[in-house]
Amino acid sequence: MKRYIYFILLLLAITACGNKKASENSGDNKAQAVGPSFDADSAYIFCSNQCDFGPRTMNSMAHELCGEWIMNKFREYGCTVAAQEATLTGYDGTQLKSMNIIASYRPELSERVLVCAHWDSRPWADNDPDSANWHKPVLAANDGASGVAVMLEIARLLKSDSPKLDIGVDFVCFDAEDWGVPMWSEAPYSDGTWALGAQHWSQNLHKEGYTARFGILLDMVGGQGAQFWKESTSLQYANDIVKKVWEAAKVVGYGSYFPEKEGGMITDDHVPVNEKAKIPTIDIIPYYPDCEQSNFGPTWHTISDDMDHIDKNTLKAVGQTLIQVLYSE
Repeated sequence: MKRYIYFILLLLAITACGNKKASENSGDNKAQAVGPSFDADSAYIFCSNQCDFGPRTMNSMAHELCGEWIMNKFREYGCTVAAQEATLTGYDGTQLKSMNIIASYRPELSERVLVCAHWDSRPWADNDPDSANWHKPVLAANDGASGVAVMLEIARLLKSDSPKLDIGVDFVCFDAEDWGVPMWSEAPYSDGTWALGAQHWSQNLHKEGYTARFGILLDMVGGQGAQFWKESTSLQYANDIVKKVWEAAKVVGYGSYFPEKEGGMITDDHVPVNEKAKIPTIDIIPYYPDCEQSNFGPTWHTISDDMDHIDKNTLKAVGQTLIQVLYSE
């Protein structure tokens, strides 16, 4: 999927608190919580709904059916939905029937914010502790479904909330993110084999002249014990947005999930969005500094990335933070 190159290897105690804590707000912080309450139960159901299709691997029936379901849910919540279809080439030459999904809230507004996540599943559990599972697909409850689930819940809240936001929001579900070279392959590693859908979208924007004030990528935002350190590419291209999001987390009482710690550089969908589409975009992605299995957490690219390892508290922390950001624009 992506790789971490961490410059700082400091251990930070992982706290998973589902309740808002006013004590996390900094003493100088005058901002107030705004916007509706993010419903973690609803987001959890959206995550489970995607997993019910099975692994959404490229060129599979589950992938096709889930894509239709995602588009219909965004339409149900009042978004204008478009499918950006393309045939992309995998690392091994496989032709991938890709579909980026673009769902737009208030498409008539020129001022916009981009929120994105990938919706495909990793075809191979190549980081599983049991080598017998390395060629099995990943259910991708966290690594894929959780980000889309948070976006769907935000879209649901935007439809029902009044007054409407004075800024448009584009929810983009990137496809073919997780087809990068598997660890068991003899093919040479290349960053370019990841984030294929985001690469395509960034060079073929769904609307001529499209731009946004900023973008926020959600990746693995439902894992147990997750914390989100500041990712280096995000700091390089969109430092002000990192500050905005981390401050919003404090305001709504979830600062413990967004520690003031810098992580490392990650190959992910936000890279082409920054470099090709020129939209300053950050990546909200977890870092587990003391996890032996992976810095992305114990279920990353394993058959254990299932609903049993999704935490509603994490979904709530990320979702409420995003609500705060959007309603503060």
